[in-house]
Parts: sequence; C-alpha cells; structure tokens
Amino acid sequence: MKTIPRTALWLLTLLTLLPDLVSAQTAPEDFAPMLSATHRSPGNVARDSHRHPAQTLAFFGVRPDSTVVEILPGSGGYYMEVLAPWLQQKGQYIAANRDESLPQYLPDHQKFLQRLKAEPALYGKVLVTQFRADRHPIAPPGSADFVISFRNLHNWMDQGELQESLRAFHQALKPGGVLGIVDHRGRTDQTQAEQMANGYVREDLAIQLIEQAGFRLDARSEVNANPRDTKDHPEGVWTLPPTYRLKDKDREKYRAIGESDRFTLRFVKP
Repeated sequence: MKTIPRTALWLLTLLTLLPDLVSAQTAPEDFAPMLSATHRSPGNVARDSHRHPAQTLAFFGVRPDSTVVEILPGSGGYYMEVLAPWLQQKGQYIAANRDESLPQYLPDHQKFLQRLKAEPALYGKVLVTQFRADRHPIAPPGSADFVISFRNLHNWMDQGELQESLRAFHQALKPGGVLGIVDHRGRTDQTQAEQMANGYVREDLAIQLIEQAGFRLDARSEVNANPRDTKDHPEGVWTLPPTYRLKDKDREKYRAIGESDRFTLRFVKP
C-alpha cells in the first residue's frame, strides 16, 4: 500500500479547511444590511461617508461570533447601532461606558441606559460595564476577542490615564485578541504637547505607547484618512463636523473639509 507523504497530507488538510478559513473573514459588504437598517439615527447615517464603519470593522476583523467591547459608546451609539444587533445571535456586544467618577458625563450615561431599555429588540442582549482607566474590569479577564475605541486617546493622554486604560484593555482581551484604535491624527512637525489642546494625537507616539503596554502593531489602514484636514483650526478638531464649535462661522468651509484626518490601527495581544 502506497503511503501519502506528510507534506501532501498537510496540504490536503489545508485545502479541506480553506473554505471555512475564507468564510471566517468578514468583508465590508457583510455590514451593509445593518448600515441600511431603519433603526439607525439620521445623524449617525450622515457620518458614514466620513467614518467608513463597514471598512473599519472589516479591517479590525470583527466576526458575527465575536465578543466585542466598545469603549465609551455614549448615548449617540454610532457603532453600537451597527454592532449590537449584528452580534446578538452568535456574538456579544459589551458597552464599557461611564462610571460615576466624572459627574459631567452622567446625564449622557443615563440617556444611554434609557436607550437600551427602550429598544430591547436591538439592545436587549447588550452587556454594560463601567470604564474609567483601570478602576473596573471592562470584561472578564481574557474573554474579549476585540476591544475597540474611537477618538478617545487624546482624552486619556490629557487626563494622564492612557497606560491605565490600555492595561484594562489588555486584561480583557484573549491572547491573540485585537485592540482596534481610531483617532485624530496629529502633525509630525509639532510635539504632542503642542497639539494636545487641539485634540490631535501623533500616530507614531500612539503606536509607541500602545506597544509599551504589551500590544503588537499588526496593521495600519488609511480608510479614515482625510488629506483635506490641515490640522490648524481655531478650535482644534472640534472646529470640524460634526461639532462645528464655531457654529455658523465659516461653516461651509469646514463642511467641505469634513471630519478630521484619522489613523486606524490594529494591535494584537500576544
């Protein structure tokens, strides 16, 4: 009887598993039905052309059976509107939202909780945990496939809580789990201190600090890049939409620029 070489057996096994491996990968179009769903708020839908949610989530690698922790979704729930219903059959969406240590945010947190209660068909399976640096576990240790954060790094850096926050993320993630980060990309000709008040973060510094916290940079994406953003606005990133801190002053100018230039980074917990 002729035996099959070990290499051939390995290739045969790989070919057998290949359809499952391919099907396990998400593509932007997988999120299309949720993006067009009627439950999404008009204000959030208007942001899609700037925030590219389908491409961003596909880049991070979120799957329908994933356990995903979103940091500070808030009552606006931009990504929650997409992820919570999408994950409720096979996965788990965890909202790591405010604790009581910053009273100025409690009204929005209460509004967030009321929204979950008012729409149980969409959000009845959402788990809510507390987040403030590493004061609370955002999920059981080693349980999350993904921790994702949008436009928060500059706040934690300003508050001196970045490393503590990253520690909480690291503890929650499984080995091999993904930390997905999107934030306002700062200028390279200025120090971080010079542009901190404007809300921008140097990408190179963000990578350095996150890797120091025990993560490994796995990939970068330019999906949320905006070359029209000159990063020299009177009220920083909040000059731009959707905040428009200058109100009607030069509104069309800033509308034409769009939302800020952003880096999109995928890190892995070894």
